[in-house]
Amino acid sequence: MSDGAVPWKQGQSFSAFLSSLPDVLAVKTLRGLAREIVRARTRNRPVILGMGAHPTKVGLNPILVDMMRREIVTAVAINGAVVIHDFELALTGHTSEEVEAEIDSGRFGMAEETGRMINEAVLTGMQEGCGIGEAVGQSILRQRKRFPHWKTSLLAVGAQLGVPVTVHVAIGTDIVHMHPSADGAAWGKGSLLDFRRLTAVVSNMEGGVYLNVGSAVLLPEVFLKTVTLSRNLGKALKNITTANLDFFPHYRPMTNVVKRPTQKGGRGYALIGHHEILIPLLAAAVIEEWGPGRKT
Repeated sequence: MSDGAVPWKQGQSFSAFLSSLPDVLAVKTLRGLAREIVRARTRNRPVILGMGAHPTKVGLNPILVDMMRREIVTAVAINGAVVIHDFELALTGHTSEEVEAEIDSGRFGMAEETGRMINEAVLTGMQEGCGIGEAVGQSILRQRKRFPHWKTSLLAVGAQLGVPVTVHVAIGTDIVHMHPSADGAAWGKGSLLDFRRLTAVVSNMEGGVYLNVGSAVLLPEVFLKTVTLSRNLGKALKNITTANLDFFPHYRPMTNVVKRPTQKGGRGYALIGHHEILIPLLAAAVIEEWGPGRKT
C-alpha cells in the first residue's frame, strides 16, 4: 500500500515521523495546509491567525509567538477573552479565570488588577488613536518589569515586532467589562479601529492564508466581513487559502471561513482535533517544509 503508514524506528527525526504518516484524510489536509502556508510566506504573502482563547488557555502561546518571530504568522486577530488570558500570562504566568470554582460565589471574573489594568490600557490607547491590540501590547511593553513573562504574550510580542494584533469584542462577553473602570466608548472605538486594520491586512491577502483556531462565532463573522469589504473595494481575493482547526465542525467556521470565501477560487481546509496537538504539529510541519535559513 503506497500511501500506508511506516512503522516508527526509535530515534528518528520529526521529518521522518511526518513522512511516516499515512497519506490519507487528515494527514493529507495537514500536509496540504503546511505547504500552502510555506508557499504564501515564500512569496511574501500574509498568513493571518484568527483565534479564540482556548489555544492560549492550553499553553500554546510559546508556539504561536515562535511562529510570529519566525515570520510564519504575519498578523493575529483575537477576541476579548484572549486579551485577558494573554495579559494574565504575561503578568503572573497563569490566568485567574476558574469559572466552575467561582461562579456560585459571585467572585468569577472579579480579579482587580486584570480589570483595572486592561481597561486603563484600552482607554489610554483610545486617546492615542490605537486599537485595542496595540494599546494593551504597548502597555505591557512599557511596564515589562511588572510582566516577567511578557515574551510569551501575543500582544506584547506583536507590539515589539510590529506584527498587527487586532482585537474584536462583543461588549458584555468578557470579565473586564464588569469592572467599574470599563469604558464602552473606548472598547467600541478600539475594536472598530482593529476591525479596519484587519480589513487592510485581508485586502492584501491574495495568495495568502487565513487560519481560524478555536473561534466558533466571532472571528468567522469578522473574517467574512473583512473579505466582503476587501472585495467591495476592488480586491478580488480569488486565490486565498482558509482553514479551520477546532474540536467540532461548527457551522460558522465551516461556512464563513472554509467554504464561502473560497467558493470562486482558492482552497478551504478543515482539521478536527485538540488544539494542543494540532497546532504544534502544524507549526513543526511548516518549519520542516520551509527548511533552513529562515528566522528562528
